[in-house]
Amino acid sequence: MSTIDFNQMLLNNAEFLKPFAVTLTRDNETAKDLYQETLFRALSNKDKYNAGTNIKAWLYTIMRNIFINNYRRNAKQSTIFDSTPNDYFINLNQGAVANEAIAGINLKEVKQAIHNLPEIFKNPFLLYFDGYKYHEIAEMLEEPLGTIKSRIHFARKLLKSHVQRF
Repeated sequence: MSTIDFNQMLLNNAEFLKPFAVTLTRDNETAKDLYQETLFRALSNKDKYNAGTNIKAWLYTIMRNIFINNYRRNAKQSTIFDSTPNDYFINLNQGAVANEAIAGINLKEVKQAIHNLPEIFKNPFLLYFDGYKYHEIAEMLEEPLGTIKSRIHFARKLLKSHVQRF
C-alpha cells in the first residue's frame, strides 16, 4: 500500500476516533491530545498495518493502548492533576496555625463541666470515657445495664448544654 493511499484511508477514518477519545478521557483537552498521539503513532507505524484489514479497529486499538499506558504511568506517579483555574483548595490550610490556647480553654471547660455533673451521672460517664463497656460498668456499679446506658446518655446531654461551642 502506498503512503498516499494509507494517508487517505487514515483521514477518512480518523473522525470516528474523536468521540472514542472523549469517552475514554472524559475531558476535551485530554481527548484532543490522545487523538493527536493516536494519529502520530498510526503514521509512524504505517508499515505495521496489514492492507485489507479493518483500519478502524487498528486505530481504536492504538488509541486504547495509549490511553491505558498513560493511565498506568499517571497512577505510578501518584500525582494529582488540578484543572481548576486557581489553587484555592490546594493552598487553603497553609495559613492556618494551631492555637493551643483555645484548645486549652476548651479542655479546661470540658473538665469543669464533667466535675460539675451530679455524682449519679459522673461515675458511669467517667468509666465509659476511660474505655469500659456498658456491661462492665453495670457490673462494677452493680446497676442494671439499661440504667447505666440511660445515665451516660443524660451525662452527655448535660455536658452538651454546659459546654459552649465555638
